[in-house]
Amino acid sequence: MTKKYFGTDGIRGRVGQYPITPDFMLKLGWAAGKVFAREGSSKILIGKDTRISGYMFESALEAGLSAAGVDVLLTGPMPTPAIAYLTRTFQADAGIVISASHNAYGDNGIKFFSALGTKLDDDIEHAIEAQMDLAMTTVDSSALGKARRIDDAPGRYIEFCKASVPAGFSLRGMKIVLDCANGATYHVSPGVLSELGAQVIQIASAPDGLNINEKCGATDTRSLQKVVVAEQADLGIALDGDGDRVIMVDHLGEVVDGDEIMMIIASYLRDKDELRGGVVGTLMTNFGLEQACRRLQIPFVRANVGDRYVMEQLSDRGWLVGGESSGHVICKHLTSTGDGTIAALQVLVAMGETDQALAKLKKVMQKLPQKMINIKLAKKVDFSGSDEIRKAVEQAEALLADKGRVLLRASGTEPLVRVMVEGENGEQVESICEELAKNVETVLESLVC
Repeated sequence: MTKKYFGTDGIRGRVGQYPITPDFMLKLGWAAGKVFAREGSSKILIGKDTRISGYMFESALEAGLSAAGVDVLLTGPMPTPAIAYLTRTFQADAGIVISASHNAYGDNGIKFFSALGTKLDDDIEHAIEAQMDLAMTTVDSSALGKARRIDDAPGRYIEFCKASVPAGFSLRGMKIVLDCANGATYHVSPGVLSELGAQVIQIASAPDGLNINEKCGATDTRSLQKVVVAEQADLGIALDGDGDRVIMVDHLGEVVDGDEIMMIIASYLRDKDELRGGVVGTLMTNFGLEQACRRLQIPFVRANVGDRYVMEQLSDRGWLVGGESSGHVICKHLTSTGDGTIAALQVLVAMGETDQALAKLKKVMQKLPQKMINIKLAKKVDFSGSDEIRKAVEQAEALLADKGRVLLRASGTEPLVRVMVEGENGEQVESICEELAKNVETVLESLVC
């Protein structure tokens, strides 16, 4: 078994590519159960998003865990970050989320959390992988695991989110449009905002198993932008299917992405002298955020793309705020993983305590023009040792001086190389990116041959 089937940083399996079948989920549940049951009695919490396949896979996982002698706690549809929190709350040995995050309903994935609501240790992942190679056996009937549902899971998570804002904080008088992507937040995030006093207008909050992330949510904010303007709302919040991403929309209908959300939170904490360390972005984080951090004397580092790498940097450095442009924002002082609802609440707190609209707050950073060109190849190639590509990149960087950056990044899943250029001058960025992509493509094609 490869790690592509499961993991702790998002989707590891995809229907048609890495088949996640009921048989596979049954065996995975058993394998995980055997590993966690080695220390004696064990219990594992299972949550899921709203895609239709969740019912089937939940049952398969439950059966596998029970066969290994592990008790199971079932939450039903709940956001991924809620499972991280509830795993800690119920002192479970691990938490499992059945979710393909921001993908369409036909995709399936699984994520594991440790007892602390963080990623599993590598040795535990390896142990589960090794167990998958063994024949499945069932414990004696008297030792089978038992399952029970946690009926108050939504209410517990709502209270957890509300506790992330200062005592007495109120959203009274605010009109907020909330897009739940027809996903796992549909029955919790509206309650968080309304119980804090906001007038909440809900869209994409009626999941049917098939409409998760369909033309809505953090990956498609067009409907949200229109409703915010039409309703003359103060702002809009778009979550993704499993609730770990957030994109916001200001009262003018303009998108506020993950980079801007990170910068708003970091600068607010800095002004309150509560920002420990700096900000962790990724290789794809807009150069404008880096410039803003430099101006405000906030340390900034880039991690590899992927929230697990951001979290690793935050943990290693003892910092609090990090994330990705896509809206996966981590507030490590408040929770153990990316949480779209909690990140949005921190922006709302900044708005309330500074008495500034979102449109003004986001100006703490100025996003730079960005151009990306994807170069498709017949097969993957290693271009790390190419002097020609290195020289082409150096020439492009020289033209930008210290007012932009160049990034060449190979796709991890397909024979594709991304050429990205950012800078202060949009026309220059476009020209440099096209010229660089042309030169890189020529070299790559020669390497493929």
